[in-house]
Amino acid sequence: MIPLRDDNPTEITPVVTVAFIVSCSLVFLYEISLSMPNGEAFVYMYGAIPAVVLGHAQLPPELVSLPAYGTLLSSMFLHGGWMHLIGNMLYLWIFGNNIEDVMGHTKFVLFYLICGVLAAFSHALMDPESTIPMVGASGAISGILGGYLLLYPHARVLVLVP
Repeated sequence: MIPLRDDNPTEITPVVTVAFIVSCSLVFLYEISLSMPNGEAFVYMYGAIPAVVLGHAQLPPELVSLPAYGTLLSSMFLHGGWMHLIGNMLYLWIFGNNIEDVMGHTKFVLFYLICGVLAAFSHALMDPESTIPMVGASGAISGILGGYLLLYPHARVLVLVP
């Protein structure tokens, strides 16, 4: 099911939601503009690699741009393809504005980032030897969906059912 809209009006302009959508989109456009070896290096530099995050492996020095734990944050702004980006940003647009409206801008930023970092760290714990970079905002979006479900358990969401 693909959400199209919900029936919960907001009282504030969702500036943080828009900022996250713009940020993820700009990073993705930069990511796909890179040539193959540079694009792959970019993903390894900023994606969360479970074995590196947990200290079971190290990247070559030329690929280290952040402390390993920093990639738990940076990985949220990378995406694996157009559909990955569009899906995440659609869910963020439809559900994030309501969470931002309830929490306020600052708490929403913290909630989004904490959900994303916890999801990335949980992923690392589930596959601690993996050397495959994890990218995407799906963990943060899952946190948004969980918050939405708790705050609006009876909300009507118009969906496209393919």
